[in-house]
Amino acid sequence: MRTAVLFLLAFGVVSAVPAQSIISGIVTIPTSQCVYRSGDDPAWAASTIDDSGWKPNPHWQGLPDQAHIWVRCYADLSSIQAEAHPAIQITLYAAYQLFLDGRAIGGAGNVRTGTFSMNVIRQYPLTAYMLHPQPSTIALRITYRVNGQSPVTGASNMGPPIIHAGDSRALNAQRADVVLTDSSKLMVSAFVYSLVGVLGLTLLGLFYYDRSRLDLLYLSMLCQALALFRVNEFCVAYQMNYSATLRIALAAVGIFLVPLMSVLFFFALVHRRVPLFYWLPIAIIFVRCFVNGMTLFLPVDQALWLFGLTFHLDRFAGLWDISEVAISTAPFVAFWPYIRIDRRLRPLAALCLLLGVADLAWFATALTNNLVLGLPNFSSWRFELLEIRSLATAGILIALLVLLSRDQRQVTEERALLVGEMQAAQEIQQALVPASLETLPGFKIAAAFRPVRDVGGDFYNCCILPGSRQRILLGDVSGKGAAAAMTAAVLIGAAQRRGSESPAQLLQLLNLVMADMSVSGFTTCLCAEISADGQLTIANAGHLAPYRNGDEMGLHSGLPLGVSRAEAYTENIFQLSPGDVLTLLSDGVIEAQSSTGELFGFDRARSLSSQPADQIAHAAQSFGQEDDITVLTLSFTPLKVACLSN
Repeated sequence: MRTAVLFLLAFGVVSAVPAQSIISGIVTIPTSQCVYRSGDDPAWAASTIDDSGWKPNPHWQGLPDQAHIWVRCYADLSSIQAEAHPAIQITLYAAYQLFLDGRAIGGAGNVRTGTFSMNVIRQYPLTAYMLHPQPSTIALRITYRVNGQSPVTGASNMGPPIIHAGDSRALNAQRADVVLTDSSKLMVSAFVYSLVGVLGLTLLGLFYYDRSRLDLLYLSMLCQALALFRVNEFCVAYQMNYSATLRIALAAVGIFLVPLMSVLFFFALVHRRVPLFYWLPIAIIFVRCFVNGMTLFLPVDQALWLFGLTFHLDRFAGLWDISEVAISTAPFVAFWPYIRIDRRLRPLAALCLLLGVADLAWFATALTNNLVLGLPNFSSWRFELLEIRSLATAGILIALLVLLSRDQRQVTEERALLVGEMQAAQEIQQALVPASLETLPGFKIAAAFRPVRDVGGDFYNCCILPGSRQRILLGDVSGKGAAAAMTAAVLIGAAQRRGSESPAQLLQLLNLVMADMSVSGFTTCLCAEISADGQLTIANAGHLAPYRNGDEMGLHSGLPLGVSRAEAYTENIFQLSPGDVLTLLSDGVIEAQSSTGELFGFDRARSLSSQPADQIAHAAQSFGQEDDITVLTLSFTPLKVACLSN
C-alpha cells in the first residue's frame, strides 16, 4: 500500500510539469513523408534505391497485408545537429531493424521470428557525422506478428511506425509523458483488480479446507483471471520490458477464464447445471483465444493471416462482444425464478445480480459502439466506465467473500456436528456387532464385517436358543451410511429375545417391523437354526443363498423385508454332516469391482467359500470394495465325532 501511495505522489509531481516545456525541440516525421512496401530485401536499406513505386504510408489502414514490411521516410534532421545527445525514437509494436542513410543503427526484437518486447518506445543515439544538411533516409525493416489491440485505444496496434528525432533527454521526457498518460488511464482498475486477485487467493484457501465447495474454486479463479487480464493491460500501457509472446499468452488465458469461471460460479452457487445455451458463447471465446495462442507457434506469415481473420470477424460480426453480452446474463438465469431463491442465498443472489448488471452494461456499451452507433468519444470515457466497473466489481466481490465466509463457517460447524453424530452412530453400530459369538458345543463360527463407510447397513447376530439350537441371522439393508445403519439397528433390536419363533416366523415379524417403519428401500435377510444333531432350518428373504462345502445351496426365497406386508416365508430343511462348512455372504462380496469395472462375481465367491471368513472378506475388499462386506462361516463337528478324533 505504501508503494502505491508513493507511486501516486510521483505521478502527480511529474504530470504537473507542462508537456510542451519537456518535449520542445523534437522533430516528428509525418507519415506523408514515408512510403512502404511488402517483402523483405536487405538492399532496400540503401538511400540510393528507387522507391517511387512504393505505397504512401497514409494508405496503410488497419493491419499490414504481409508480415514483412519495409518503410522508408525522408526527413530533414539538420535541426538536431546542435543537440548535445541527438537520437531517433521509434514507437512500433513489432520486431524491426533501423537504418539511417543505409547504415544500421539499431533494432528491437527478432526480425526473423517477429518476437519483440512490450517496451515499444525505443530511442537510438546518433553521432554528429550521421547528420547533414541534406534530407536523411530512415529505413525500417519490420516483421509484424500478432499483438492484439491497444489497451488504451482499443484499436489494433499494428499500424505504421511513429518516428521522432531530437535530444535524448527530450525524447525520454516525451516517452515518460506518453507512458504516464496511458498508464494513468488504467491505474485505478489495475490496482483494484490486483486487490481482487488477492481476494481470489483467500477464496482458494477456503476451498482448500472444503473441496466440495466448487463455487469457491470458480470464484477464486474468476478473481485471479480478472487480475491477470487487467494487470497485463496496465503493464502494456506502462511499457514494461517483457515479451510480447508472454503478453498474448496471459491475455488469452485471462480472456477465456473470466467468462468461463463466472458462468460456472453462478450455477455452482445454486447447484444447477450450466444450460447448453451458455456453452456456445464460451466456445466462441475459447476458439478466439485458442487461435491467438496458436499464432505464437506459427510462422509469422501464417500467424498474421490467422490473426487478421479473427480481427476482422470481431470487427464486422461482433462475435466476441455478442458472446460476452450473452454470458453476462448468466446470473439472471441461474437465480430464476427469483421468488424461489433460498432465504440464505438471497444476499448472495442480490450481489451476483449486481455483478451481472455491471458486466452487461459494460459489454452492451462496447457492442453498441462497435456495431451500431459508434458512440462519440467512447475511447475517452470508456476509462471512466472501466474504473466504475472495477470499483463496483471489487465491492461486490468483497461482499461476496464476506457472505461466503459466513456460509462456510456455518457449513463447517454443521459438518463438525455431523461428524460427531456419525461417530456416535459408529459407536452404536459397533456395540450392536457382537464382540463374541454365542456358539453351541460342536460348532465353530467366525465373522468378518467390513463397512464401506463409517457405518454400514449389513448386520448379523449369533445366539443360542432354548433346546440346544444355534441361530444365525444375517441381513443387508439397501443403501449405505447412517440411514441404513439405523434401519439395521432397529431390525437387530426387534430380533432380540425371539427364541420362540421359527426362522420363517422371525422373518415375518421383521418384515412387519420394516413395513411399519415406512422407510424407503428394503432389506434382504437370512435366518438359520441348527440343532445339536446338525438339522439345519433356513428361511430366506431375498438374500444370497449360503454355500455348503463350496457349493451353493438351493433355497426357496421370499421377497426382501419391507416389500410386501403379506409375504409368507418358507422354511428349507437340510441335514449337516460332520465336517460340513457353511458360508454366508452379503452381496458386497459379489459386487466388489476392480478399477477396470470387473465384478468379483459368483465364481470367485464360490471358489473361496471354504476359506476362513477374514480371507474371503479381505479378498473382496482388495479387489475393489463398493458396498458393505459381511462374511460368516460355520463349521459343524458334533461332540461324539470330536471325542472319537481325540
